[in-house]
Amino acid sequence: MLEKCVRDQWSIDDLDWELAPPTLPRDKEEAVVQAFLDMAGIELLAGALFEVQRQKTDDPTLKKVFATFVADEKRHAAVALRLSKHYDVHKYRTYVESEALTKFRPHFLTLVRDTSPEIANAYITAGELILDVALLRSLDDYVADEMSHRAMHLINRDESRHIAVDFHMTEHYCSDEYTAEIAKRPRPSVREIARMTKVLGTMMWFAKPFLQQVFLAPMDRTDPSGRRIHEAFKRIQLVLRKPTVARSPFSKLMIKMQELYNRPILGKLFGRVFLRILGAEDRAARILFTQDELKKTMSMSFDELAEEALSLKYN
Repeated sequence: MLEKCVRDQWSIDDLDWELAPPTLPRDKEEAVVQAFLDMAGIELLAGALFEVQRQKTDDPTLKKVFATFVADEKRHAAVALRLSKHYDVHKYRTYVESEALTKFRPHFLTLVRDTSPEIANAYITAGELILDVALLRSLDDYVADEMSHRAMHLINRDESRHIAVDFHMTEHYCSDEYTAEIAKRPRPSVREIARMTKVLGTMMWFAKPFLQQVFLAPMDRTDPSGRRIHEAFKRIQLVLRKPTVARSPFSKLMIKMQELYNRPILGKLFGRVFLRILGAEDRAARILFTQDELKKTMSMSFDELAEEALSLKYN
């Protein structure tokens, strides 16, 4: 994997920026420019998360792998920012990063920097699945332009490596060996538990509007069928229920909140509360998988799950 990460590096200047942008209707041009501007912010956030993982791992090879991922995400952000300017043909308005992303970022970074690496990896994996399986492909289809196609081809190649390692790290953090290692650590103090609960709760409060404004609203426009975002959310739910993953305290909390949300009476009475705790909205909180799909997932390795997730974006 490290060899592939190093070999497949590329430069923003490898793209032909002389290609003429298409003439788009005003509402579509504005949506495309805003989506690419927000994508730049999302990619920088992903890079910051990989930097946290690089700092927290003791494995020298993984440190090098995560360093290439940080470089990838910075490059993706630079490409997305330039694409936003490329498609801003008519200068209809001044564009700024979506408010929900700006508000969400500091609380999310605080959580992943201060909490255990397995929680950070859980959010990275979920975010990469939504970004790679759903948002990037649908945005590219919506733009339907050669400049976007060329850029997204290179970005998706990088993201495929990221997802493969995300699943590898998920398997590591839920292994018996890592669980035993965690059990040997000193129990956190009441004050520390209270502080981390506050950090997690604050992040969850800002997560729902972030998901809605930056991911779901653009997806409603670029993929009205909702097929891709449905598949991304379903993958997240299924991985969360792998027996070794489901036994972690964080996974137990997420699964329990989702189960309560899907109960007819409790969901109706306290649905908004459960959604805030989940940091999600209805489409993400509904049970999206069948029992046959769950049974299939239980029998698959993490490598097979990664391959299946990656295949979705090309279907």
